[in-house]
Amino acid sequence: MRGRAMRGAARRDNEAGRTMAWNEPGSGKQRDPWRDNGGGGNGPSPDFDAVMRKLRDFFNRLFGGGGGGLFVAAIGILLAWVLFDSMVSINARETGVVLRFGKIARLMTPGINLKLPAPIETVRKVDIGSVFQTSDQVRMLTRDENIVTVDFNVQYQIVEPKLYLFGVRDPDVTLKQAAESAVRTVIGSSDMDTILSGQRTELMASAKKLLQTTLDQYGAGLVLTELNFQNLRPPQEVKDAFDDANRALQDKQRLEEEAKAYASQVIPEARGDAAMARAEAEGYKSERVARAEGDAQRFRLIESEYRAAPDVTRTRLYIETMEQVVGETPKIIDFSSGRNILNVPLGGDARVLPPGAAGAVVMPESGKGGR
Repeated sequence: MRGRAMRGAARRDNEAGRTMAWNEPGSGKQRDPWRDNGGGGNGPSPDFDAVMRKLRDFFNRLFGGGGGGLFVAAIGILLAWVLFDSMVSINARETGVVLRFGKIARLMTPGINLKLPAPIETVRKVDIGSVFQTSDQVRMLTRDENIVTVDFNVQYQIVEPKLYLFGVRDPDVTLKQAAESAVRTVIGSSDMDTILSGQRTELMASAKKLLQTTLDQYGAGLVLTELNFQNLRPPQEVKDAFDDANRALQDKQRLEEEAKAYASQVIPEARGDAAMARAEAEGYKSERVARAEGDAQRFRLIESEYRAAPDVTRTRLYIETMEQVVGETPKIIDFSSGRNILNVPLGGDARVLPPGAAGAVVMPESGKGGR
């Protein structure tokens, strides 16, 4: 009872202090904001203080004296918690997925958003602006039964927050397993020479396409930005043997390139020589055919003349033939039945007389003959 009386006295002092604080000096009357409420005295207004006293008295009777204050404090804490839990801040790189009793209700955009307090509505924030990555190493057999170790890296972004949260159980682990499967599929269907040659870009593109198709089928809500093969190498246990085989392959390629270079040099020369030989043969053929046709035509003409004058033609042919035979020889030929002749050196233009022509040789440069 004593404590209740002390609390009542303190309450009256506080009410008096509040009334004096709101009084306006010189106004002629006191203004009480709880009674007047700025209404200018036009009518009575509810006494808020009285309502609060009645509520405290009710809770005092309900909780046996001191429980009303605790209840009011609990109510205040509950209201503050409800107000605080109803406001959600979403960053510019995030999207909020609102769940109402565990079911997707809506999406929250960046900024300050309101929601119903938990457990009615909860918010799960999803980072859609960042680029995530995962790396792994696999060892596998190639199509030609060689062992290769592959270090790969996958970079991805979240494009569908709903699918990312509820499409698959663990999207990050699913992505890593699907990436390993895609890499094994591409590497396992290729030869070692193809993997270690300059076709690495095509292999990475094929693995990326296969992985993206798999993620779309799973409904993971992810999109790939990069898939890189950081290192392709044989295992350390067989590295020496592989290096020997690689050097042998390089020697083979070098010899093949040298052979191709030699062939590219020799073959055009051989083709040129063959073309020249064919051209010479064609020219020789044309020359011989033309000469044979000319000789045949000349023979036909001589035959026609011989038929017209046999003796004349025979003598002319004999003289022409002897001119061709002895025209360049320095010897003297005797056609005079063993008579004495004068040895005279013959020039290039000396003429041989026919049989029965006194066996003389005529000198063209002097215009005289001798016997």
